Amino acid sequence: MGAEIWPEVHAERKALAADLRGLSSEDWARPSLCSGWTVRDVLAHMTSAARSTPPAFFCKLVGAECSFDKVQEKGVAAQQGATPADTLANFESVLTSVKHPPGPTETWLGETIVHSEDIRRALGIQHSYPTEAVVQVADFFKGSNLLIGSKRRIAGLTLRATDAEWSHGTGPQVSGPIVSLVMAMTGRKVATEDLTGEGLVTLRSRS
Repeated sequence: MGAEIWPEVHAERKALAADLRGLSSEDWARPSLCSGWTVRDVLAHMTSAARSTPPAFFCKLVGAECSFDKVQEKGVAAQQGATPADTLANFESVLTSVKHPPGPTETWLGETIVHSEDIRRALGIQHSYPTEAVVQVADFFKGSNLLIGSKRRIAGLTLRATDAEWSHGTGPQVSGPIVSLVMAMTGRKVATEDLTGEGLVTLRSRS
């Protein structure tokens, strides 16, 4: 499973980089769907993750007084560079990297798709993600409470994709595009605007 995700990760990174060439300064400074981060911050974070390894991450964690947030903040600052052009160049240097911090390998496919969508939605950019890859991400997040608590967020609800053969759970239903379900599972409240069903109010209240 682990080795199989990297072609998709690399392809999605390349597609994102192509979408971001030619952005204005205002675009780079737009708030992303990732709370508290701009478009530029999210891309720098993606670069930081693609340059990390488990040993390097734990060394940084110790240096940051065991604060995960501080590790992330320092990683973003280190990869931004002096200008947005530097931020994009840094990201383009890791398009085919297979390095990553500690954690389940599926996390990095999820991180790539979710953060790419954090950026694209903020910019009004449409992108078609491979259905199989997004289903794999949904299958991972439905059972994971790692950092973002997606398993808890969807507890007691039925999620059903309208554009893929995928469903999960029992209880009041929430239905919509598989990408929007993944984004809602990971706490992106704006993605619930694409969803319908009697369980939507509950899901939205947990975002």
